[in-house]
Amino acid sequence: MSANGGTKAIVAALLANIGIAVTKFIAFLLTGSSSMLAESIHSVADSGNQGLLLLGGRRSKREATPQHPFGYGRERYIYAFIVAIVLFSLGGLFALYEAYHKAADPHPIESWQWVPVLVLVAAIGMEGFSFRTAIHESNQIRGNQSWVRFIRRAKAPELPVVLLEDFGALIGLVFALFGVGMTLLTGNGLWDAAGTAMIGVLLVVIAGVLAIETKSLLLGEGADPKELAKIERAVADGPEVERIIHMKTLYLGPEELLVAAKIAVPACDTAEKLAKGINAVEARIRTAVPIARVIYLEPDIYSAAAERAGTGAASHTAVPQPQADEEAVHPGS
Repeated sequence: MSANGGTKAIVAALLANIGIAVTKFIAFLLTGSSSMLAESIHSVADSGNQGLLLLGGRRSKREATPQHPFGYGRERYIYAFIVAIVLFSLGGLFALYEAYHKAADPHPIESWQWVPVLVLVAAIGMEGFSFRTAIHESNQIRGNQSWVRFIRRAKAPELPVVLLEDFGALIGLVFALFGVGMTLLTGNGLWDAAGTAMIGVLLVVIAGVLAIETKSLLLGEGADPKELAKIERAVADGPEVERIIHMKTLYLGPEELLVAAKIAVPACDTAEKLAKGINAVEARIRTAVPIARVIYLEPDIYSAAAERAGTGAASHTAVPQPQADEEAVHPGS
């Protein structure tokens, strides 16, 4: 993922949500609409979430330390998971509570009746600009993937988070407009409560999706099938390696992949020749998959007899790594 593209989408969403939150809250103070209050808190939560994403991106760039030798790249996943928690609690649960409170004591919008409609229409315009920016930046790296697959497979969390937040915000604004509009037309405050409840359910669902996807990244995901195939070809594309005995990959962060493999090499006379062969394999891997920045290759001598007996080098042989279904790259999904 382009870090600059992700940052641009986050900043656009942050600016839009700050402006929207202020206008919604003013509308709530003037009208007392629960839908407007729920949407105000929703925009405040979104603004805080974008701040968390920016903070996570900045902290992930810290240099590796002896205590954290692989760096801090996965800190971006931690902040994305916190975003899901904030969206669930501050956004979704608050909206559901406010809907319950309004349903228990429904009352129509009696003053400044035109304000909520005007604010919601303006908010849809501002949120649409933010959503358009997120779509544009995502299209730079999405390729021909469907949107669902892009969100599920993306190793960088920022763009999927912003996309889902902006999509949820637009749908939430439509729900709020429905609740406010029906309340103004009928004079029945239960419509306002219904719109607020719909917003709450929407936010809880989106928070759940984000939590599931981010949890998978936090647990640790390996290279996707295309990257794995490139690495395997790079390892085998030369006289230095007879076969891959077993191999594991792990994302240390959105833009850093660890590759560890036990490889069968031909017998050689000197350690210098062996080291040169391993260096050549590492160079091919980095050329094929540039984000493979941490590579550990363990040489071994392959023996068919040992494989049959289940001893020696072949005792380390694993069943070939299955090609994960492209629709289920995130094991937690």
